[in-house]
Amino acid sequence: MKFMSTWSLIPGSVATAAVQFLAGEATPEAGVTLLGRWHNVDCSGGYALYETDNAAALHKGAAKWADLIEISTTAVIEDAEAGANLVAVFKK
Repeated sequence: MKFMSTWSLIPGSVATAAVQFLAGEATPEAGVTLLGRWHNVDCSGGYALYETDNAAALHKGAAKWADLIEISTTAVIEDAEAGANLVAVFKK
């Protein structure tokens, strides 16, 4: 299953978060595949797309950053899956 995480840096945490990131601490937990990560150009936060069947591993990864960033993670599906569902529900 795919999950989209968005994060916002807590004011004053940019330098500490940068050090942690550069030290490799943003590496996903075992069982989680990072499909892509994007950073806002103003250093305010960013987005990451993960694939996993282990939500507990996502939680563990988020916990490591909880004092520096606010994270929101949502399960997502791709257009093909969404389209098939919409056809099944709305095209009668």
